[in-house]
Amino acid sequence: MRRLRSSLAVGFLALVAAPAAGQGSEGALFLLLPTGAQAVGMGQAMVAATPGSEGIWWNPSAIAGQQKRELAIHHSTTIVGVGDALSLVLPSRKRGTGAISLNILNLGEQQITDDLGNPIGFILPRDIVLAGTYAAGLGKRLRLGLTYKLVQLRVDCSGQCATVGTLSESTTAVDLGAQYAIPAGGPLTFGIAVRNLGGKLNTEGTNERTPLPTQVEIGAMYRMRFIDRYVKDTEVLAAASLLDSRSFGGKAIRLGTDVVYQGKVHLRAGFVGHDRRADTSASLGFGLESGPFVFDIARVFGGIPGDDGQQPIYISLRYLF
Repeated sequence: MRRLRSSLAVGFLALVAAPAAGQGSEGALFLLLPTGAQAVGMGQAMVAATPGSEGIWWNPSAIAGQQKRELAIHHSTTIVGVGDALSLVLPSRKRGTGAISLNILNLGEQQITDDLGNPIGFILPRDIVLAGTYAAGLGKRLRLGLTYKLVQLRVDCSGQCATVGTLSESTTAVDLGAQYAIPAGGPLTFGIAVRNLGGKLNTEGTNERTPLPTQVEIGAMYRMRFIDRYVKDTEVLAAASLLDSRSFGGKAIRLGTDVVYQGKVHLRAGFVGHDRRADTSASLGFGLESGPFVFDIARVFGGIPGDDGQQPIYISLRYLF
């Protein structure tokens, strides 16, 4: 069955996204996949960062200090399928920052044929998350955020579908996050996030309801100010985090760096390592800011390549207004 094969692919791709799941809800493993080219380029060490609308998926408190409205699309092409996350961020000076996002993972069409092999329809499996986020600052150093998510697994059918079963199963979940800035000799920010908290979905092929893959992540980001003495118009950001996915694979360490030239050109590199296996992955990313537009692209090296032999690629386009 196509959905079973896709679920297995998600499990393999977790080598890149997070520790792969050994047990649990197969249908919810897509929640472990990364969103956004900035994050992927920095080895997903984003829990203490402020990457605009990408922060919704890593630490909802990240958008608390955002100054401009943002409309963004975050696109990915992996062995699992094609993902697109749309976000609208609306900051307010007095009421904090709100955002609404829609994340769709298209697992690919499967053709339906009759007894003679003639095509009579298509099955379209998709995983969908609709998210609402609110974040606000408490004082100048502390930011808090919450995301409420509606998670849905769908298998739709077009054409002659009398002999093909469809699926629509939903649950809800919450992401919680906080960031704290410490100006001790240089911009240092700590972050903590709990993702996919609450909610259950049926395990593939059974009636047993199992919890979503809850993740707890803690980390920090530091701007290396001493670089200013040696290189003009260049900033270097370093980030690290520790991820615990509990029964979905144990712990992982994430490391990343972002070299920024004149505040507009970004060169990124990252690394992800796991504690239960020797599996590791590296990533490279590039970003460019031009007026209200921000473009980012990243590629992962390691894990499972796609059918064409290409490694996963992530592209983000943001419009600030």
